[in-house]
Amino acid sequence: MDLDAGSLDAGSLDAGSLDAGSVETEGGRAARLLAAQDRARALFDEVAARGLVVAGRGEREVSDAIRDLAEEMFGTRQHWHKRIVRAGPNTLHPYADNPPDRLIAADDIAFCDFGPVFGDWEADFGRTFVLGDDPAKHRLCADLTRIFDAARCHYDDHPAITGAEFYAAVNRLAEEAGWAFGGPIAGHLVGEFPHARIPGDKVEYYVTPGSDRPMRRLDHDGRRCHWILEIHLVDRARGFGGFHEELLDLGHE
Repeated sequence: MDLDAGSLDAGSLDAGSLDAGSVETEGGRAARLLAAQDRARALFDEVAARGLVVAGRGEREVSDAIRDLAEEMFGTRQHWHKRIVRAGPNTLHPYADNPPDRLIAADDIAFCDFGPVFGDWEADFGRTFVLGDDPAKHRLCADLTRIFDAARCHYDDHPAITGAEFYAAVNRLAEEAGWAFGGPIAGHLVGEFPHARIPGDKVEYYVTPGSDRPMRRLDHDGRRCHWILEIHLVDRARGFGGFHEELLDLGHE
C-alpha cells in the first residue's frame, strides 16, 4: 500500500500503554508492535463474532462499522492508511485503486485491510471472509494463510534476502498454488506512527521489484527494520480474490 501520510484519517491518538516514549529498546519496540497487532486481531475476531461482514451491507457501511468498533473497543480514532473493505470483483483491486462502493452479496468473498494506530504504534491487518459455499473461494481463503506461512518460512531461511527477491518468492508461491498475485507489493515497513515520514528512497520501504537492499537491516536511527507481509491472491478468470496481512518478522519464534 502507499505509505503516503496524507491518507491518514482525522482523529486524536490514544495515549495509552502503547506510547513509544522518548527512549525505546529493541525488545520494547517489538513488544509494542506485537501488542498493537494483538489488538488488531482482537478487533477482527469481534468483527467476525458480530457478523459485521454480511450480505446486503455496503462496503463503506461495513468499513464505518469496523471503525466505530475499534473506537468502542480500544478508543482508536486514528488509522494510518485508508480503510478498505472489498467484496466480489472489487477484491481483484490492489490497494491503490478505489473501486465504487458495492453491496456485499450472499455468495461473496470479502476482505478487510485496516491500519489502526494504538497509542504511538501502527498495526496493519488484513483478513478475508467467505460468505457462501463456493469451494474455490474457500480454497483461496485457506491458501492465504498457508502461503503466508510458507513465505514467512522462506524469509526465515534466507537471512540476506532483499525486498525484490522476497516479492519474487511470494509470487512463485502464489503461482504454484494456482493463483495470481494481486498487488505490486507484498509488504512494507511498519513501526512507530507515522513511519511514512522516514526519509530516503521510498522503494526501500516495500517488498517490491527494485527494492534491492537486504530486508534485515537498521533504519536511519539505527533501529531494526520490522516488516508487514501482505498476501493478495486473485483468480481473475472467476473474478475474485482475497487478502491476508500481518507482521512478518515478529511473533512466530
